[in-house]
Amino acid sequence: MSEITLHDLEKQYGETTAVEEVSVEIEDGELLCLLGPSGSGKSTTLRMIAGLETPTSGEISINGDDVTDDPAYERTTSTVFQDWALFPHKTVRENVEFGLKMRGVPADERAQRAESMLERVQMDGYGDDDPTNLSGGQKQRVALARSLAVNPDVLLLDEPLSNLDKRLREDMQIELREIHEDLDETFVHVTHDQDEAFTLADRIGIMDQGELIQVGDPDEVYENPKNQFIESFLGDTNFVNSRVTRATADAVYVDTDLGTELVLPTDAEPAVDEGTALTLSLRPEILSIDQPSADGGTAAADASEQLATDGSSRTAVTGTVENVVYRGSTVRYSADIDGTSMFAERTDASTGALSADDQIRLEWNGADVLAFREDGTRVSL
Repeated sequence: MSEITLHDLEKQYGETTAVEEVSVEIEDGELLCLLGPSGSGKSTTLRMIAGLETPTSGEISINGDDVTDDPAYERTTSTVFQDWALFPHKTVRENVEFGLKMRGVPADERAQRAESMLERVQMDGYGDDDPTNLSGGQKQRVALARSLAVNPDVLLLDEPLSNLDKRLREDMQIELREIHEDLDETFVHVTHDQDEAFTLADRIGIMDQGELIQVGDPDEVYENPKNQFIESFLGDTNFVNSRVTRATADAVYVDTDLGTELVLPTDAEPAVDEGTALTLSLRPEILSIDQPSADGGTAAADASEQLATDGSSRTAVTGTVENVVYRGSTVRYSADIDGTSMFAERTDASTGALSADDQIRLEWNGADVLAFREDGTRVSL
């Protein structure tokens, strides 16, 4: 096992900065996922750790040793690539043995190690097969076995599951997690898939435009996103425009495009002034769905009365269902709320189903709402 330290890592291609001042400590035996959209710098960062790219500036250390300028073959790392990179003229077993052969491992030991790794990835019995005849999932297992066979201190995975179909990708995510737990080695896994990162990671590092924006365990980055980009990237949400009308030590009061004033409870008076523009995030999981009362009211109190003694704040709005999308175990309702589009989801699609043009009532607790300034930074409430 090995720990990895990246310090002010930067990579430039001409005038283009692909990675900018990335610093992080990856713990011994940890599985860290670098998550971000295409072009965010995550694969370039991984390739610098692997020794496949040379940093423009900054330092890389593995187990306390500075490896910044060391070539890939001198590092105790192994990489699994997105395109598998198997040798078509070699058998499955020969592919798995390749790295061991390059290191001068005797033939009988190579064969034993290859069979052990093939068994570990559920490919025992395929040693004599032509890799070009394998399915995508089988090729990925062989590529993983080949990387594990050399017993690396650090396993680097560059979007290894992106070419697989959804069901197989999900199965392989579970297997990768189990392999990591069994081997207890340091893994760095690059992905653009949020579900994959949350399934696999001990910690997630979120990248955008070459910068490492936030690192934390999955619960932390989801519940406490550092900025609006992270909030939007990690899942679907409703963004609502608002403006602060007043702020106290107990709550921030905002006018919104929903045609109602919202109360955002606070633990301490936040650094927002009257007139400050805020973008509110109302995630679908915080919204309860119902039909309006018979008189058409929203059942919401005036803003001045919404803040309860326990610090909670309930708000309700009504609108019209625009469309209904059934998604297997859930149903999503898109609605027009005073000219603003919002969506909410219900897990039990058979209970109280609504149809297009029906009236809908959405209710939530203000304490569950996240707020962001115009520059995207988070407001601490």
